[in-house]
Amino acid sequence: MSSTPTPPLTAATLDMVHDAAVPAYDRDAVTPGIVHFGVGAFHRAHQAMYLDRLLAADPSARGWGICGVGVRPADTAMRDALAPQDGLFTLTLKHPGGAAETSVIGSIVEYLYAPDDPEKVLERLADPAIRIVSLTVTEGGYNFSPATGEFDAANPDIVADLAGTEPPRTVFGLVTEALARRRDRGIGSFTVMSCDNIQGNGHMARSTFLAYARLRDPELAQWIEANTRFPNSMVDRITPATPPELTDEVTARTGVVDAWPVVAEPFTQWVLEDDFAMGRPALETVGVQVVDDVTPYELMKLRLLNAGHQALCYFGYLLGHRYVHDAASDTDLQNLLRRYMTEEGKTTLRQLPGVDVDVYIETLLQRFANPAIGDTIARLCQDSSDRIPKWLVPVIRERLADGRRSELAAAVVASWTRYAEGVDEQGEPIEVVDSRAADLVPRARRSRTDPLAFVADRELFGDLAEQEGFTTPYLATLDALRTKGARATLTELLS
Repeated sequence: MSSTPTPPLTAATLDMVHDAAVPAYDRDAVTPGIVHFGVGAFHRAHQAMYLDRLLAADPSARGWGICGVGVRPADTAMRDALAPQDGLFTLTLKHPGGAAETSVIGSIVEYLYAPDDPEKVLERLADPAIRIVSLTVTEGGYNFSPATGEFDAANPDIVADLAGTEPPRTVFGLVTEALARRRDRGIGSFTVMSCDNIQGNGHMARSTFLAYARLRDPELAQWIEANTRFPNSMVDRITPATPPELTDEVTARTGVVDAWPVVAEPFTQWVLEDDFAMGRPALETVGVQVVDDVTPYELMKLRLLNAGHQALCYFGYLLGHRYVHDAASDTDLQNLLRRYMTEEGKTTLRQLPGVDVDVYIETLLQRFANPAIGDTIARLCQDSSDRIPKWLVPVIRERLADGRRSELAAAVVASWTRYAEGVDEQGEPIEVVDSRAADLVPRARRSRTDPLAFVADRELFGDLAEQEGFTTPYLATLDALRTKGARATLTELLS
């Protein structure tokens, strides 16, 4: 006798969901006011969650639904998960004590994969109802040099979009073409809102989109510069890749099948600069901090949480840890994190009225050690060439400029070098997942005979390889890692 199959999560099966909150509003009345590029786990656990909260709390917000857009081949997986589910998905929050709570998020009301129908995406962007275009395209998605900040006009996809012989294939091509249509039709510009982990992410978005626009049409670039707003933001919620077992867990709890559920920690924060061209949703009513200047908050997050993750991951991997909570519970790594944050990262921050940074640091250590999240060391180690230059190198630079060394931050760079060799302390291979792996791995290996080969990459490190205040502690740690191993190196470093 066959059992009845578990129904998929869709608008039609919402009334079958149990033990989970469902959208407390009429989704049929929600229309897109935001187009979001880069619908991944973080966007769904963060921005989409906040919009879901707002739609539930305020009926007048129903014009602020989200249209998700994918542009990369990998985005077909999100299309295939979300489109059949009417944009619905589940978000499960895992508490340190083991409790879990699941909710169905309904704020994504449309998902478009640009290569399927570029014109449909362009017309959605050109629709006067779209007032914000938001981004989580990762640090590497802004197509700029980490060292110089210059836009990479030689990128083949950028070259193809600028040629104009085929429909746009990049975020830059799509957004700029849509802005050209809005200008020509007498429609105001939307706001471009970056939600990526980059210091001054709004400034970076403005710089790179204007650089593209100038290459395409200088007059259009002038119009964008005068009319488009690019607010800065700081976003925070630890959101690991979806573990394989989460789907079955969510099905057992809710009674429906979610093709791509999301898991995250309970903590969440969003600090947003109040600078919008065509209005914005009342996000401050659902927990978003809307401020005049995001900078002090983003520096705290990038140089403590994000740089702290890098301090944890390479040493953690070399010590044999594979999950973040295990590494964060290792006494030596706890000490490394606390001391880096307190002695080096914290010293480069600006005044934060009402924020106790020491309490924030202790909160971070507790968040990292949450075993319920199941975040992996591998996730933290990937794409390091996009992360270290933005999160850790600025700490080293600022301290050197002030006549102070950064021995712990230099040690983290040394641990990345050792990790990037692609072989662990037992001789087992390490999969180095990085867009620059083909260059980084040989550089790391070459540094065994040419000690500064890895950090001589000016794209990543600028002139740090020429500064004794960095190279002395860096080389000492790197030598110790190779001759004594990660555990003995940490013991000496922290003594």
